[in-house]
Amino acid sequence: MLIATDIMCLAPDLESNSSNSISFNAKRLFPAKNLAFTKWRTHSAARTPETVLTEEDMKKWEACRQVFSRFEFTKEEEDKILGKAFGLVHSPYWGEEREVAVPELENVNAIFDYLTGLGLSDDDLIKILKKFPEVVGCSLENELKMNIQILEKQWSIKGKSLKNLLLRNPKVLGYIIDCKGDCKALCTRCWVRF
Repeated sequence: MLIATDIMCLAPDLESNSSNSISFNAKRLFPAKNLAFTKWRTHSAARTPETVLTEEDMKKWEACRQVFSRFEFTKEEEDKILGKAFGLVHSPYWGEEREVAVPELENVNAIFDYLTGLGLSDDDLIKILKKFPEVVGCSLENELKMNIQILEKQWSIKGKSLKNLLLRNPKVLGYIIDCKGDCKALCTRCWVRF
């Protein structure tokens, strides 16, 4: 068993050629403009408690990283996206509810296939992943598909309008609740934000 103290231990480190660590810069994927914003971004990518990963888990992680090769992200960016999506890197989006999980290749591929089927290009997916990396950790059936149905049926948002909405506000894909003004303390995942 390998012990990962954070996401840095899931793939080779570019500098040391070690197979047990990754160099990781929280500011690279989402560069910041001012100091206060930089501090928030740094804290929003804080480490989660120590995680134990098996060799099989490491293989699954690496397989999922390969899916991102078509987008030409750096390894650090791939790790940050997967880390935020699966609870290995803290994300305010999940709040306290996200348990650490190892991504499954089939699920990640299914999400990309579904999003591509909505008319999104690879460039569009890159924009969505940069704004909302947690999308690959969402449930395809219970979140993405249901939310697209809500947008199409209740809001009559389809086709090009849907594509533009997803590029502007991709977090709508992960909404799970509509508190209707009676707050349930799931604000980052509530339709009220829409």
